[in-house]
Amino acid sequence: MNRYERPSAQGEAGIQYLDGDYRVLKPGGYVLCAVTGQQIPLTELRYWSVERQEAYAGPEIAAQRYEETQQDR
Repeated sequence: MNRYERPSAQGEAGIQYLDGDYRVLKPGGYVLCAVTGQQIPLTELRYWSVERQEAYAGPEIAAQRYEETQQDR
C-alpha cells in the first residue's frame, strides 16, 4: 500500500499479499487474521504469508501458523 492509498474506515479489505508489500484489491479498513479471526486494521498489518495469502495478527501467530504448515508437508 502506498502513502496515497487510504483504506475506507468500514468493511473488510481484499488484499493480495506480496513480498514486503501488499496490494489493495477491494477497499476496506481491515483484514481478518487467518488463525484467530481477529480484525487487523490495514494501518497495523505487518505479518502475512505470500504463499498462503493469509494475514496474521502478530509475530507469534505467524510463527505458529508457519510451524503448522511445515508439518503438513
